[in-house]
Amino acid sequence: MKRDERKVSLRCAIYTRVSTDSGLEQDFNSLDNQREASEAYIKSQAHEGWNLVRDRYDDSGFSGGSMERPALQKLLGDVQARKIDVVVVYKVDRLTRSLADFAKLVELFDAHGVSFISVTQAFNTTTSMGRLTLNMLLSFAQFEREITGERIRDKVAASKRKGIWMGGAVPLGYRVENRALHVVESEAEFVRGLFRRYLETGSVVRLKIALDAENVRSPVRTSGTGRATGGKAFSRGHLYWILSNPIYVGRLRHKGQIHEGLHDTIVDPAIWEQVQEKLASQTRTTRTPQRDEHSFLAGKLHDDRGHRMTATYAAKGGRRWRYYASRAALFGSKQDAGSIARIPAAQIESLVADAVGSRLAIQRIPGAVAEEHLGARAGTHPVGTNRTGQGGPQHPDAKERSANPRIADAIERVIVGATSLEIRLNEAGIAEGQDRVLTLPWARQPTRRRREIIPGRDAAQPAARAMRMKARDGFVRAIRDARKWLVELLQNSELTMASLAAREGKSERSIRMTLSLAFLAPPLVQAAIDGRLPRGFGVQRLTDLPMLWSEQWVALGLQDPSQPV
Repeated sequence: MKRDERKVSLRCAIYTRVSTDSGLEQDFNSLDNQREASEAYIKSQAHEGWNLVRDRYDDSGFSGGSMERPALQKLLGDVQARKIDVVVVYKVDRLTRSLADFAKLVELFDAHGVSFISVTQAFNTTTSMGRLTLNMLLSFAQFEREITGERIRDKVAASKRKGIWMGGAVPLGYRVENRALHVVESEAEFVRGLFRRYLETGSVVRLKIALDAENVRSPVRTSGTGRATGGKAFSRGHLYWILSNPIYVGRLRHKGQIHEGLHDTIVDPAIWEQVQEKLASQTRTTRTPQRDEHSFLAGKLHDDRGHRMTATYAAKGGRRWRYYASRAALFGSKQDAGSIARIPAAQIESLVADAVGSRLAIQRIPGAVAEEHLGARAGTHPVGTNRTGQGGPQHPDAKERSANPRIADAIERVIVGATSLEIRLNEAGIAEGQDRVLTLPWARQPTRRRREIIPGRDAAQPAARAMRMKARDGFVRAIRDARKWLVELLQNSELTMASLAAREGKSERSIRMTLSLAFLAPPLVQAAIDGRLPRGFGVQRLTDLPMLWSEQWVALGLQDPSQPV
């Protein structure tokens, strides 16, 4: 059946669009012009049964490069509801400037028996020639849009190179007037305070905690349209954006480049540079994510308040100390974390692996996992290295061991409490009839080992405290000098005690007393360096001792660790 036989009249909808709101306040604007021309065209087709629907479909201030336009969406909804037979536009680019979007629209129109008419461009989408003509017009429309976009981007880049503010979200501390940034002193002082407090607290997380504790909110601001913003707590991302924004020292950032701006500064450049250095030192370099073969409890370990415990580490002295930390503590809410907010990784992993391994009847070799169960992941890595040979996360005094795949796969969830550990196993990882939950008593072991102080020869003497740090440092310097001077005296026959004392600015007695340290028993020297000698020991007490090493321990009243008690 032909279309004009099936329908007595055709319901026509006019769609109009302009990209900006500029000029719409005029009595006769662009939307009016498009609608008047379209209405005239519909009237000229009255003999064909064309009738204009009452609904208006006008989009003002919307780009033709997107389909997200209220009036267009309303039009498409009415098309799908079969309330429209013909869509009339002034020009094709009023409907869309995207060739891909136009193809979707034509497909939708065809599916619902809707014709598409352009008043100023004579074609009909129901014919192949009409489609070809329309596609050519849309290709040029899309080309024009892309060229316009490039021109605008070039203009923005050139303006920013000259330091001109080109719009966007107005930074806290400024207001826009005549397309230029001007300082708002009340907000500017607030921004300066954030920079100062960051340097005092030392991290964005601690700064946020302090601001939240004081219930500090962002200043309330009213835009030109009357919209109020602000009055909310600062997020970590917002704080970082403020602290790293070069606009506060009179600069503009554009496409990764920094340009000198025309606006006034808010923050002292010296303070800003200090903040940037501190931020840079706290920023972790993003690396390609790799599977952490050591932290096999990652994603499965939780505290007893339900917070996931994330694998992390602390670096000190060139070593990495692996931990699992509650996400609540990591994100600045330590008070919300469970009984255990942070736990050494090696300790918890060893306990869990032993318990689950026993349940699965897997024999484990100390410091490793039985090779028959490891496959490609067999073996262990030296302390302080990972599989690539680079420094890897670890805990001191604990040998790393790879996670047995069967053990890791059998674990569903591990919950850490103050005095117990609950391990929930997967059903697939246990034999029929076995309990899925393992509950183990446990206590967190101290992460620091207490130094064993060398005891006195008198067994009844109470345990002494360790020698002072100052005394240990003085001994290290003195024995360094003693060994250096001894080598010089042995190698240089012309060097005497008198000349050495004159060179060093000391008395001969002082030189002789210091030289006696070069003949101390090596275990005694090591104990002093380790700080394991009792309180009261120092350079003066360790000088002028007997030459025989065994007699040195007796003279000092200490037990020789190499000799049985």
